[in-house]
Amino acid sequence: MVSYGVFLVYTAVAFRWRGVGLGPRVHISARPDVGRAWLTQAGLHDTRLSELAAMSLLLFMGGAAVGFGLFGGLLPPVVAGVFASTFPLASLRSRRDRRRAEAQESWPRMLEEMRLLVGSLGRSVPQALFDVGRRAPDEMRPAFRAAQREWMISTDFASTVRVLKDALADPTADTTCETLLVAHEIGGTDLDRRLAALIEDRIADLQGRKTARARQAGVRFARRFVLLVPLGMALAGLSIGSGRSAYGTTGGQVGVALGLGLIVLCWIWAGRLMRLPQEDRVFP
Repeated sequence: MVSYGVFLVYTAVAFRWRGVGLGPRVHISARPDVGRAWLTQAGLHDTRLSELAAMSLLLFMGGAAVGFGLFGGLLPPVVAGVFASTFPLASLRSRRDRRRAEAQESWPRMLEEMRLLVGSLGRSVPQALFDVGRRAPDEMRPAFRAAQREWMISTDFASTVRVLKDALADPTADTTCETLLVAHEIGGTDLDRRLAALIEDRIADLQGRKTARARQAGVRFARRFVLLVPLGMALAGLSIGSGRSAYGTTGGQVGVALGLGLIVLCWIWAGRLMRLPQEDRVFP
């Protein structure tokens, strides 16, 4: 008991541990910060969630004002405001998908260049990675520069890879970084074979996604067209006969709110049906 008491006193003074266990209590978050991950994947890692919420609030007020000016009442402005408040999230999703598509198109070329630098020219794995990063797409270069700064400061490739993965937040980047990390720490002569297999896999995935997007082109146009037609008919009804006064009745207000709600739900539902499956990240 005396030894145990000495242990508790020493660890409390030297390491600031608390409690009666043999080590400090470790807090592990079971849920990742999804919002922060989305901002990083969209290239908005410097943007705070509060700023995104403020933008949504402003758009809600603007959409509600437009809805009130067109239809009056209470229900239509609320529905229009809620729909307008989703624009930042939709823009964030579009920006995220665009960045992922650009990364998917760039990685086969970058991997092939890395394979040439490491295999034929004899560059080290970190140097080859940074050389390839200098010729990466503009939106990816800051991540490679941050990783290179980490390497110059610490010369710890594991920490460097972690910085690059966090900044890119891309499944292919995760796979590539883990492959390069193993090759750098363990060595071996099979890096060329692994990179070749990874290039082949990325090209096949890229071609499949391009084919799927091409087949969806007509459906995407029809989705936008169907969104505009009901809104155009509603606006036309304002100028025909007693259309504006009809919108002001209780039944008209409920009908307009129900119609706007159905348009929004169909728009979201169609978008989910057309969404291509996304790869899960490896060791994020």
